[in-house]
Amino acid sequence: MKNNYKRCNIVVLIPLLYSFFFLGKMNASPFYYHFTYKPKLFVQQQITGIVRDQKGVPIPGVNVIVAGSSIGTMTNLDGEYTITTSVGDTLLYSYIGFKAFKVQVTETFSGDITLQASIDALEEVVINAGYYNTTKRERTGNIVKVSAAEIENQPLVNPLQALQGRMAGVEITPTVGIPGASSTIQIRGTNSLREEGNRPLYIVDGIPINSAPIDGVSLIGQYGGGADPLNTIGLYNIKSIEVLKDADATAIYGSRGANGVILITTKKETTAKSQLEAHFYTGASSLPNRMEMLNTQEYLKVRKAAFENDGVEPTNSNAYDLLVWDQNKYTDWQEYFLGGTAPVTNASLQYSGGSSQTGFRLGGSYFNQGTIYPTDFKYEKVTGNLNLNHRSNDDKLQLNLAVNYGIDRNDLVGATSLLSFPFSIPPNAPSVLNRDGSLNWDDWLAVGQNNPLSGYFNNTTSRVNNFIANLSISYRLQEGLNFKTSMGYTNLQSREIQKMPSYSYNPNYNRAHQSTHTNVNRTSWILEPQLLYEKNLLGGTVNAILGTTFQKNTGTSEQLTGVGYVSDVLIGNLAAAESVTGNSYLDTEYKYNAVFGRLGFKWQDKYYLNLTGRRDGSSRFGPGKRFANFGAVGAAWIFSEEKFIKDEISWWSFGKFRGSYGTTGNDQIGDYGYLDAYEVTTGPSGLYPTQLFNPNYSWETNKKLELAIELGFLKDRINLAVNWYRNRSSNQLVGLSLPAMTGFNSVQANLPASVENKGWEIELNTRNIQSKGFNWQTSFNISFPKNKLIAFPDLENSSYQNTYQIGKPLNIRWLYEYDGIDPETGYYAIADINGDGRYDYNDRIESKALVREYYGGINNSITYKNFSLDFLWQFVKQEGTLLFMDAGRIGNQRQEALETLNADSPYQMASQSIFGLIAYANVQNSPFFYTDASFLRLKTLSLNYEIPKSILEFLAVQQANLFIHGQNLITITPYKGLDPESPQTGNSYGGLRTLTAGIQLNF
Repeated sequence: MKNNYKRCNIVVLIPLLYSFFFLGKMNASPFYYHFTYKPKLFVQQQITGIVRDQKGVPIPGVNVIVAGSSIGTMTNLDGEYTITTSVGDTLLYSYIGFKAFKVQVTETFSGDITLQASIDALEEVVINAGYYNTTKRERTGNIVKVSAAEIENQPLVNPLQALQGRMAGVEITPTVGIPGASSTIQIRGTNSLREEGNRPLYIVDGIPINSAPIDGVSLIGQYGGGADPLNTIGLYNIKSIEVLKDADATAIYGSRGANGVILITTKKETTAKSQLEAHFYTGASSLPNRMEMLNTQEYLKVRKAAFENDGVEPTNSNAYDLLVWDQNKYTDWQEYFLGGTAPVTNASLQYSGGSSQTGFRLGGSYFNQGTIYPTDFKYEKVTGNLNLNHRSNDDKLQLNLAVNYGIDRNDLVGATSLLSFPFSIPPNAPSVLNRDGSLNWDDWLAVGQNNPLSGYFNNTTSRVNNFIANLSISYRLQEGLNFKTSMGYTNLQSREIQKMPSYSYNPNYNRAHQSTHTNVNRTSWILEPQLLYEKNLLGGTVNAILGTTFQKNTGTSEQLTGVGYVSDVLIGNLAAAESVTGNSYLDTEYKYNAVFGRLGFKWQDKYYLNLTGRRDGSSRFGPGKRFANFGAVGAAWIFSEEKFIKDEISWWSFGKFRGSYGTTGNDQIGDYGYLDAYEVTTGPSGLYPTQLFNPNYSWETNKKLELAIELGFLKDRINLAVNWYRNRSSNQLVGLSLPAMTGFNSVQANLPASVENKGWEIELNTRNIQSKGFNWQTSFNISFPKNKLIAFPDLENSSYQNTYQIGKPLNIRWLYEYDGIDPETGYYAIADINGDGRYDYNDRIESKALVREYYGGINNSITYKNFSLDFLWQFVKQEGTLLFMDAGRIGNQRQEALETLNADSPYQMASQSIFGLIAYANVQNSPFFYTDASFLRLKTLSLNYEIPKSILEFLAVQQANLFIHGQNLITITPYKGLDPESPQTGNSYGGLRTLTAGIQLNF
C-alpha cells in the first residue's frame, strides 16, 4: 500500500509541475487540474450492458474494444457483453452495417449502447479477396459474395448449388439429379478448348482444393461426371462464399485463377460466451415435372398406323407389343421409375465459446436423402468442423486453425436403364419384376428382348473421406508490418465398389458374379509465408503484400475387377474371386511454386489503385517452360466524394468508376504430358510408346479487361452496378493431330488459337420499404454473355474443322439443313448441299450454339415483426433439344406422336421401317428438334418465424426459429421435356423439388 501511495504521488505531481511552469503563464489555474485528475490505476470496474439498434433490437456479434489496448469482447445473441475497464478509457463499438461508436467510461456509465445503421452500407460490407480483405465500397476488382443466411436457407448437398441465380456471370448447372453428383460451373464462359481447362479454382479457408470430379463407375460417374469433392463441407459451417471474376481480383492467384476463383470461408466463434446452436429439418424430394407420353391406346394406334403406312404385316417378331402383349395393360413407366418420394433429413450442432483471447467453434452435421427410384438406396454424409483462434495479450501474435472433415456415402443402383427406360418402354409392356422381387425374364425373353431392368440388383457403394486443415499464424513485427504464414493439408480418399451378381442379368448368359473396385487418393500440402505492410503516406494509405507459395499434390487412381465369386455374399472380397485384373492404374505428382505481390494505394478515400504480380512455376511443363509471369492493375474513383457532387446533389449518395486489366495463366492439363510415355505389352518384357515427347509447350494465357460503374441513390437505398468485360484466352493447350505414319494420333502442344468471352453484367439492389415493423429488400442480376472463337490458324485443315468455326461459340453443333417432309416418301428430308448423293460433314452448313443468351435471378427478402420471407426466381434464355418422336417404332413416344396421324403433321408419318429410322437419325442432326428451353423458376423459398423471447425464457433458450424451405417449387417454361435446366435430350433432370420444415435453437 505504501508503494502504491508513492506511485500515486508521482502521477499527480507530474501534471502539477506542468501546470505551475507552463499553464500558469496562460492564466490557467494549476489547482483546477490537481483537483480533477483521477488516476486510472485505481478506478477499474466491470461494465455489463446491451447493444441495440435504433429499433431496440439486440445486436449479436458486436466488437467491443478498449481503445489503445488488446482488451476486447463481443456481444452474445442477446446483445449482452461484459468487459473490464477503467474510468477514463474509451470503448469502441463496431459491427457491419452500423456506424462505429465510441464512448468514454465514467463512474456512472451503464454500458447500454444504441448503434445507428450506417448510411453508407457499402463501406461496412467486408469482402474476402483471398490474401487480403476489402470492402464493397473500396474494391477495385469484381468480387461477389453470398452470405451464410442465403446458403443455409436451401436444402442442398453441395454449397455451390446455393449460388444458382444469385451471381451475375456465374453459371451453375447440375449434371444429373442424383444427390452427390457434381455440377458444371463456369465463371464468365468457356476459356479453353479443353473441358478440364475451364474449371475454376476452389479455395477453402485458404487451401486450394482439387475441383475435378471424383471418378467412378456408378450412375454419378457415368451421367454426372463424378462426385463433387465439396460435398463433404457442412452447409451450416460456411460463413460466406466469394467469387473472384476479373483480372484485378484473380491475378494474385496467377495461373490458378484463370477461370475465376471461388473462396469458401468457414465460421469462427462469434462471442466469448459459450453458445450452442442446433439446426434440424426434415422433408421430402420428388421429380418436379413429367413428360407427356402416350398411353396404351394412343401408343397402339400409332403403332398400327406405322405398319399400314409401310405396307408391312405385323408378326410376333416385329410387333410383339401388338400381337403378344396385353392390349389393355397400361403402366406409367415415368411414375414407376421416377415417381418415388425421397425423404430428406438434416441435423447440425455447433458449440462455440472461449475468452477474449482464445475462441473456438466445434460442430458437426448429418445429412440423409433417399431416392425417387424404385429402390431403397440413399445418400448420406457426416461432417465435422473445428475452428480455433487465439491472439496474444499484446495483439502481436494471432493464430487460427480451421479443420473440416467429411464422410460422404452414396448407395446407388447399378442399372443405368433407370435414367432412360422410363421414356422408351411401351406402355403395355409386361412387368419388369416378379411378385417375389426377382427380375421377370420369362415374359421378356419370350419375345426375344432383354429385361429393361437388367443390372437392377447391381449395387454401387461409394464412400469419400475428405480432410481439410489450415493453420494460419500472424505476428506483428512492428506497427504496420506483419509476418503471416498459412499452412494447409488435404487428404481425400474415395472407395467405390460395384457388385454385379449373376442373377441381375439374363440367365441364358450364365454370367459369373463380378465386382469392380475404383480407388482414388488425393493428397496435397501448401505453405505460403507472407509479409503484410500498411502505412499512411502522402495523405493516403499504402497496403502491400509480398509472399511465396510452395504446393505439392499427389494422386493415385486404380480400378480392379474381380470375377468368379462362389457366392453373392462374397462379392466384393477380391481374395474370394477366381481372377482379379487391373483395369487401370495412375500415379501422379504435381509441384507448384510462386512468388506474388500486391501494392494497394488509397488517397483521400476516393482514389484507389491496386497492382498485382505473380510469377508461377508448374511441374506440368518441360524444363525452360515452367515459369511465367502474370499480373494486373485495378483502379477505382469514387467520384461521389468530389465536392461538386457531394455538396450539390443530395439524392446521389454513391458513384464509382472501376476498371482492371491483366493476365492470368492456365496449366490445367495432365501431369507428365511433355514426357515420352510407354505401356507394357501383353507379351513378356515388352514396351510400346503411348505418348510423344514435347518439352516446348507451356502456359495458356488469359487476358482480362473490365470496366464498371457503381451507383447509389437516396442514401444507398438503390444501388446499381453495370460491368462490361472481355476475356481473351490464347496459346491454347490442345492435342495436335499427327499423320498416321507417326504411330500417334496427336501430341500435346500450344495452338495459336484465341477464345473470347465478353459481355454485360447488371446488378440492382433496392431497399423498397424500411420501417420499424416492416422491411422489404430486392436484389436483381442479369448477365449477357458472348463466347466465340476469334482465331484458329489453318482450322479448315485441322482435325477440329468439324468442331469449331471462327466467330462462333465453342459449344456448337454442326447441323444439316432441314428440307421439310419429302412428299414422295413422307419421311424427313435434309439437304444434300454438295449433291454427291450422300450425307456427311460437308453437308452440315448450319450451326447451333448451345449457350445461354442471358440468365440471372431476382431475390426478395421481406421481414414483418417476427416473420421473414425470402424467395429467389431464377431465369434463363436458351435453346435445347427435344427427342422421343420416332413415331411408329417399338417404344413409347411423346404426345405429339399423335400428330403423325394427320395429313398436315409437321412430323414424318409413323413408320417402323429402316428408311424411317435413317430419316429420323438424320433429322436429329438438323435444327428441326431444337426448341425454346427458356425458363423462369422459383428456385428457393424460405419462410421463417422467430419465437418471441417471452415464450423462450422458461426453456432457457436464447433464440428459436421455425422455418419452411423449398427448392425448385415452380417452373414456368415452354419446354416440353423433363427439365429445361438440362435440355440436351429432354429426358434428363438437374434437380428435384424439395420441401422441408425445421427448427433452429440457440442456447
